[in-house]
Amino acid sequence: MATPTARAEEIDSLASLEERIHRAVQLVSQLRQEKETIQKLFEEAVAEKEAGDKSAVELREQNKLLSQEVDELKAERRQVRSRIEKLLGQMDMLSAT
Repeated sequence: MATPTARAEEIDSLASLEERIHRAVQLVSQLRQEKETIQKLFEEAVAEKEAGDKSAVELREQNKLLSQEVDELKAERRQVRSRIEKLLGQMDMLSAT
């Protein structure tokens, strides 16, 4: 037969074990919640990165098109300038005669 002291130690040991199990369950629950939060933040960050990448690609394309347009306008400006210089030269020849 167990002595009252041994029985009290056994009850204390079970209570201690029960408390440790309870704390472990709480910790696992807390870690799961933190994992969910981190997972959501990660997914949001990935979505923002993908949107940023898409935006960067679109901006590069737009920049390329605008650069081409600027080059075309510069070429057109040179042509107009050349024509105006020819016309001015012809006007000078007409006024000289």
